[in-house]
Amino acid sequence: MDRLLCGDVGYGKTEVAIRAAFKAVMDQKQVAILVPTTILAQQHLNTFIERFADYPINVEMLSRFRTAKEQKKIINDLKKGLIDIVIGTHRILSSDIQFKDLGILIVDEEQRFGVKHKEKLKEIKKNIDVLTLTATPIPRTLHMSLVGVRDMSLIETPPENRYPIRTYVREYSPGIIKEAIQREINRGGQVYFVHNRVADIDKVASKIKKILPEADVMTAHGQMSESKLEQIMLSFLEGKYNVLVCTTIIETGLDISNVNTIIIDDADNMGLSQLYQLRGRVGRTNRVAYSYLLYQQDRVLSEVAQKRLQAIKEFTNLGSGFKIAMRDLEIRGAGNILGPNQHGHIEAIGFSLYCKLLEQAIKELRGQEEEKEEEINIDLDVDAYITEEYIPDSRQKIEIYKKISGITGLDDIEDIKDELKDRFGDLPQSVINLISIGEIKVLASNLDIQSIKSKKKFILIKFNSANNLSGQKIIELSSKYENKIGFRSSKEPVLKVKAAKTSKETLNTLIQILKSLNIPKNS
Repeated sequence: MDRLLCGDVGYGKTEVAIRAAFKAVMDQKQVAILVPTTILAQQHLNTFIERFADYPINVEMLSRFRTAKEQKKIINDLKKGLIDIVIGTHRILSSDIQFKDLGILIVDEEQRFGVKHKEKLKEIKKNIDVLTLTATPIPRTLHMSLVGVRDMSLIETPPENRYPIRTYVREYSPGIIKEAIQREINRGGQVYFVHNRVADIDKVASKIKKILPEADVMTAHGQMSESKLEQIMLSFLEGKYNVLVCTTIIETGLDISNVNTIIIDDADNMGLSQLYQLRGRVGRTNRVAYSYLLYQQDRVLSEVAQKRLQAIKEFTNLGSGFKIAMRDLEIRGAGNILGPNQHGHIEAIGFSLYCKLLEQAIKELRGQEEEKEEEINIDLDVDAYITEEYIPDSRQKIEIYKKISGITGLDDIEDIKDELKDRFGDLPQSVINLISIGEIKVLASNLDIQSIKSKKKFILIKFNSANNLSGQKIIELSSKYENKIGFRSSKEPVLKVKAAKTSKETLNTLIQILKSLNIPKNS
């Protein structure tokens, strides 16, 4: 098994991992759980020990929170099989780590590991099961799952009494910071203030203290000693401080239910999945949570930064992690599956063709027969394109063309219309025509249609055969569209439709006719 488990933050990925680990241990196998940070490793250790307290399961942790002597003992016990579950950071990838009988490797927060780490994983996972957990997979991993290289499961059911996080993108302002922190403190909650530069993090904490003297402010970052960092996090967990100014060290898996406001400084410098993970540190209870993404005043944001902030603002509904990852895939590209790059612009060599060839190769290796889909030739005399005034940027225009050409279902039609209206404003008629042609293509794919072409003042719909045509439906259409429809019966029947005065009317008529026919292929 090599399965990617994609679920939103707080949706229960850890619960799945606990049950998978329990099953492996009951089958006399060892379990390795790889996490990106020491804080998350400590949190998982506490969770696993608590859950397995009634069972003879030995759980240990390998991280910098363990002394050299403790680590040496854990390594020896792993080799002898005395430890059932080991939770660790990159330390468990070291060459001196040996297992007696490893059964499953669980990788938590997969997007935080680089390709070098994943190459090391390959050495130990050749004959074991692998479960990868993430809310927002990196583009390459997501793409591998979408085309079938890896298996993927989605957790889409939100926990009970969970509310979407209210997200605001704003210029940096002391007033906004004061209001946000004050509101959270007044309701007995705590606040994360993320500032991802250790050099001046203490100055930022002093500014917050100056803005709001009644706040109890503490700082935390990865350059602190193990004991000090652990002490600060435990104190914050116990509610001794109500504002934690920290770096992105809190990003992965940290779960403190009383923290329901997060303020992210210089959010435009962070990645999309990183922003989503950070936002996921709040809103883990039945309280309404708030997320503020701040950027410096008068700063001109890059196009990519604008896209990231727009996406994180747009996807606030529960279960948006997968959509965020898909948008990240669109923004960054899918990357090189066989090389070290986790993202890149595959569109440079033709993204659609690349996906088709890769999918075909995977099916051949699996011994699956390739379903041959005949391309329907649609050639209509209508203006169907994206105008320069509507989308001036050529890369964005290509992105939208690809989306429209990739329409595979009627549900996609409304999604694309909503997205375009949200991003670029009301749709001009030429763009509406383009989407309508996409809809016609979807409807025609469910019918045994060979081509749809304009010829003088008519539209000719040519069928591959008369096998699936219903004479009754043809009669009903002829009656409904009197003097506008003609039918020629032959080996390859043709439905002749008179074009309307406008392209809009013509396309709408075609859509209604194809919907009325509704003859599934091979029915």
